[in-house]
Amino acid sequence: MSGYVVVGTQWGDEGKGKVVDLLGSHVDMVVRFQGGNNAGHTVVVDGNKTVLHLLPSGVLNHDALCVIGPGVVVNPFVLLKEMETLESQGAKTDNIRISDRAHILMPYHVRLDELGEESNSKYRVGTTKNGIGPCYADKYSRIGMRMCDLRDWDVFCEKLKETLAFKNAVITKVYGAEPFDYDELVEQFKPIREKLVPMMIDATDVVNNALDEDKTVLFEGAQANMLDINYGTYPFVTSSSPTAAGVLEGVGVGARALGHIIGIVKAYSTRVGEGPFVTEQLNATGDALREKGAEYGATTGRPRRLGWLDLPVVRQAVRINGLTELAITKIDILSGLKEIPVCVAYKLDGKEINYIPASLKDYGRAEPVYKIFKGWDEDISQVRNFADLPVNCQKYIRFIEEYTGVPIALVSVNPERNGNIILKDIF
Repeated sequence: MSGYVVVGTQWGDEGKGKVVDLLGSHVDMVVRFQGGNNAGHTVVVDGNKTVLHLLPSGVLNHDALCVIGPGVVVNPFVLLKEMETLESQGAKTDNIRISDRAHILMPYHVRLDELGEESNSKYRVGTTKNGIGPCYADKYSRIGMRMCDLRDWDVFCEKLKETLAFKNAVITKVYGAEPFDYDELVEQFKPIREKLVPMMIDATDVVNNALDEDKTVLFEGAQANMLDINYGTYPFVTSSSPTAAGVLEGVGVGARALGHIIGIVKAYSTRVGEGPFVTEQLNATGDALREKGAEYGATTGRPRRLGWLDLPVVRQAVRINGLTELAITKIDILSGLKEIPVCVAYKLDGKEINYIPASLKDYGRAEPVYKIFKGWDEDISQVRNFADLPVNCQKYIRFIEEYTGVPIALVSVNPERNGNIILKDIF
């Protein structure tokens, strides 16, 4: 079996899309295993930037079958719009398939997300307001709508009528907002149903058959380890598991299928939304890195919070995911800094720790313990051999490898697909 997984080791936005796109040119299938259109993966090829939200980043490789797995929540309107955009740019989308077990993200999920974020400032999570959390909540409350429901129109309409009555009660009585009209929703889904049904497959069967035939399958998630529903900075997390374990549950494959689990590490730290951020730089340095790194959300355009590389965070991702390789991204953004601090531990109540406390109160008052590295001035964006990097840059990279105990397979030095230094061939 040849299963490859790409996961984020921090708070997301590490550059997973670029790495998946690069690896995707070598695989037979790319499978998205969790999340929804709250994700934004940016792929740059020959100077042309493509931003993907629901579609796997490997979609640009037309030779690979691109599968949206059972663990994904799918806003069908966003999906079809994304496909139309790709087609208008000359790309083909007939290699896309959707699991018939994937849950449908409905318009009322989006509205409930918006209302919840607007009304609850004290416990605001800082979501993208795309309805991801409410859709997952319905999934686990066992009142969700699935793609397979669209095959039988009577079943879909019956489920929608029953569920919408409950949702409208919440919208009107709890939030005092306008309810959805059942007939209007039905009319919205009629035309898109004809487009979606032919794309549906039993994804678990198709993916496992590919693995049994020793085809190369790449599993792609959204978000990252620190946003995991179980192990992230709860409640400031996503509503699914963007870990290697999330592949098993979100696609329906066995653990033995995962041969390579590649963790993406941004050379500094960013996060969006609320929650503690130990190495955050609320200063001119943070502002300058944000502008130089174009650190704005691909989905929302929100400015990302900036901080120094936090290695205890990466260490947790190594343990939870069982990472076999690392890929370092955006190290070129650090060029020009005289000194580069790296967090190697936290100080809490007079003691040093190197793990993430479960209590947000404790984590929020933890202080970073930094190791200071000398910077470099050279432009490294065109370097393609590790030995040609400035010595101080080499030392920075090798320290990450030493601290985590995981070999570095790739160092990205610019946003382009070929803007990389390859240290280990994983294929």
